[in-house]
Amino acid sequence: MTCVGHQSFGLWRHPRSRATEYNTIEYWTDLARTLERGRFDALFLADVVGIYDVYKNSAAPSIADGAQVPVNDPFMQISAMAAVTQGLGFGVTSAVTYEQPYTLARKYATLDHLTRGRVGFNVVTSYLASAAENQGLPQQIEHDLRYEIADEFLDVCYKLWEGSWEDGAVVKDRERGLYADPALVHPIQHHGKHFTVPGAGLTEPSPQRTPLIFQAGASSRGQAFAGKHAEAAFITALRPDLTRFMTDRFRDKVEEAGRDRDDLKIYAMLSVVVDETDAKAEAKYRDYLQYVNLESSQAIIGGWSGVDLSRFDEDEVLKYVQTESIQSFLAPFTMQDKSREWTRRDIAAHCAIGGMGSVLVGSPETVADQLETWIDDGGLDGINLAYHVSPGSFEDFVDYVVPELQKRGRYRTEYEGSTLRENLYGAGRSKVLDSHPAAKYRGAFAGRPSTADTPARDLAGA
Repeated sequence: MTCVGHQSFGLWRHPRSRATEYNTIEYWTDLARTLERGRFDALFLADVVGIYDVYKNSAAPSIADGAQVPVNDPFMQISAMAAVTQGLGFGVTSAVTYEQPYTLARKYATLDHLTRGRVGFNVVTSYLASAAENQGLPQQIEHDLRYEIADEFLDVCYKLWEGSWEDGAVVKDRERGLYADPALVHPIQHHGKHFTVPGAGLTEPSPQRTPLIFQAGASSRGQAFAGKHAEAAFITALRPDLTRFMTDRFRDKVEEAGRDRDDLKIYAMLSVVVDETDAKAEAKYRDYLQYVNLESSQAIIGGWSGVDLSRFDEDEVLKYVQTESIQSFLAPFTMQDKSREWTRRDIAAHCAIGGMGSVLVGSPETVADQLETWIDDGGLDGINLAYHVSPGSFEDFVDYVVPELQKRGRYRTEYEGSTLRENLYGAGRSKVLDSHPAAKYRGAFAGRPSTADTPARDLAGA
């Protein structure tokens, strides 16, 4: 995240952390080089457009510890990171609840061009009430309605990315003075419940056309959304067996949407503390714990869940509460894991280092063993690696864990292709699969009115 403290709260103070340099290009380009050296699929950038102010009815706890605020725009550093890498992808988050599809489609297409096809779009609907208020709304839009808006939002984007400009529209004919053929560029004439977009797309087709679609919602509505749209999904669970329950349910939703179960790549958020030996890794973990800030942890939990933990005693057992924020947040604690009860103190401590994900601690061999269990027993395609100190957590993983996984034949040694989608689905598969809803707009406007016929504003009234 383009901030000081993302998922481990208070760890920005650790001597190994460079997180306070997040405002510099060098911080990001150095990180990108490290991740490419480790052959990571992508650097995934989360984002929020509001401040965490539920806990104690105040933004002070999150601001004081730099917990996801201040936070910068996640789009800006991508081009610089792409310039110093060849295979690393970039997942960029955008809250579609507060954007317009016409202009956001242009942003992602532009990045797809500049990265040569290495960008992904993490579709979120925003869970912070403060975000809604600062976008001029009287209150947060109801949870399922936000997903309804996101459904139509993506439909507009797919039309713009896949159908507005036909293959072959860009001819670059210097002799005729023809850069693009207007007959092959089509207004999409979208008139829906939430959006009206009559015109043609602003960008020519990019290497992937549609960027790889990420999604992280785990509510029942979020799972249905992922089943229809997502190519990569992030989930949270506390144990591999619980993770299998989640991955099976997600893949069921993918099948219900008419796609193959393996069309969706699923990643669980985990964090890793690794060193040469188990003893050294345990010592490193204990060292990190000295910097944990439970106040900012609870501030972030307040935004995630919509629940002010200060209302409860520290040792009070928490039960599931449905809110308009992240409805799935409390589920792993209060519903899925029936083997224990979770108090306010337990949840704050668990989330303070590594966020909602589990923390794996040990030598390269120990961590690799645990990762194999999570992947195999949990039905995962990979992990979403959260950091404790940046870039130190990533450097440790690349130096210690990646070689061990490569030795076991469980990790790539080279990138499979040149685009992000190829690195997840295989060489030659830069475009969305035929089963994806974006694919139905390939050539969908061919033979229909184009910019060579009538101005878009006239077509809109036709």
